[in-house]
Amino acid sequence: MTRTEPEHNPTDATLPAVRRADILRLIKQLGQITVTEMSARFEVSLDTIRRDLDTLADQGLISRIHGGAVPIDSMASADSPFEQRINAHQAAKTNIGRAAARLISSGQTLIINGGSTAVAFAAGLADLQRLTIVTNNLSVPGAIPAGAVKSLYLLGGEIRSGAHVTLGPVGFVGTRQIVADTAVIGIGGLTEEGISTSQIDEATMMAGMIAAARRTIVIADKTKFGRLGFALVAPLDQLDVVVTDEEPPPDLKVALEAAGVRIVVA
Repeated sequence: MTRTEPEHNPTDATLPAVRRADILRLIKQLGQITVTEMSARFEVSLDTIRRDLDTLADQGLISRIHGGAVPIDSMASADSPFEQRINAHQAAKTNIGRAAARLISSGQTLIINGGSTAVAFAAGLADLQRLTIVTNNLSVPGAIPAGAVKSLYLLGGEIRSGAHVTLGPVGFVGTRQIVADTAVIGIGGLTEEGISTSQIDEATMMAGMIAAARRTIVIADKTKFGRLGFALVAPLDQLDVVVTDEEPPPDLKVALEAAGVRIVVA
């Protein structure tokens, strides 16, 4: 779908107040902008755009992310209440979940982490059978269609009721380690540095899930692009597929392709 952008006059836009008002309108319309795109659009330096974004962020009008900015209300993070996150970007998450489910075959063993997009993925498994699923997501068992699962395991540990997850070791008592065909990982952020989240203990568990799987599928809507969380989970070369709702920004797309990551746009 073609997005309509507000027109601007490059001469008028050299006035900081006018330019910042235009930038704010663009952020609200497009959902996310980058410093590079705005520098080219307004014919000013990267540093000038960074100062504009910092000013708008200081005024509480936008949220700064790595390399750009997003609307203030799009920053539902991994430590936001689960009910808030599951209601955000629902259509995109449903499409991402269904697209990721099409990458799975009957009979596979899956590890699924926490997050609202993971719930959408679980709900998209209706056409499959004999799946073995291991998860720390308390909402996944109720979302899986009847008949899709042969065995379902919930990882133990501390229950984070606000996030609807458990946090602990990726394994079970009496078993040295578990091995899965695919890890399906929802994330807090995706940059050229890798995938990240806002909590250290969650990042440790996610890294353990990736290590236990032969293949890793990351499920992330476009609001995760350019967002760098507090805790880095894994570099891009540890990922196999990213399923999302929009093409990543050029720099991120190049980095993903260089790391051998397949990009699937739902």
